[in-house]
Amino acid sequence: MSKLKGKVALVTGGNSGIGYASAREMKEQGATVIITGRDLEKVQSAAQDLGVTGLVADVLSLAAIDELVGQIGRDFEKVDILFVNAGIFQPAPIGQISEEMFDHQMGINFKGAFFTIEKFLPLLNDGASIINLSSINAYTGMPNTAVYAASKAALNSYTRTAATELAVRRIRVNAVNPGPVSTPIFAKTGMAENQLNGFAEAMENRIPLKRFGTPEDIAKLVSFLASDDASFITGGEYNIDGGIIINPIMN
Repeated sequence: MSKLKGKVALVTGGNSGIGYASAREMKEQGATVIITGRDLEKVQSAAQDLGVTGLVADVLSLAAIDELVGQIGRDFEKVDILFVNAGIFQPAPIGQISEEMFDHQMGINFKGAFFTIEKFLPLLNDGASIINLSSINAYTGMPNTAVYAASKAALNSYTRTAATELAVRRIRVNAVNPGPVSTPIFAKTGMAENQLNGFAEAMENRIPLKRFGTPEDIAKLVSFLASDDASFITGGEYNIDGGIIINPIMN
């Protein structure tokens, strides 16, 4: 299959999880793919495994994003698909959230996403596709996710505004809202293994389809939104969550 043949795709946070799976899917669909991440060794390893270009960039640093834009502009000239995927999840209860925790999550999940798009606009071809990785947590009121959920709600709101403003260039902007997905992001929360296992079991029991999603599930949706098959879709949010958002108290 080659629905993305001739297109250049950039995936931020593409060295693991949903980003990695999406980079692989888009490459299989014919795109020329670039992945980014903060860790040089992880980015190089993932890029080698995927057979794509890997570049180091920390979205917390606007200077790093500027450097990334310059390098991609020199090497690839233009970008057709921008998958804004880089993000973190750091759970904490209200009343125990520090300014550093707030700034770190909002800095990566919203500010980093916002300025990634802002700075890449000059490189985007007219008719390009921007896909923002959000989360159903923007709507669920799940305990311990106040900052994370707020960052994703902000990203969804931005997606709608950007879709309106960029329509003049036929640039489509959409958001993907995954539910529980088996990715390395949970291992980075600082939770103990027994806590993670308990959280996973409780969450799985609440999902109508009775399983966690896989990165590949999300990658299929991302690839579709990136393709010309989605040429009349913009400003949308797509829940991909096994049904948990429609029946969150299901046992």
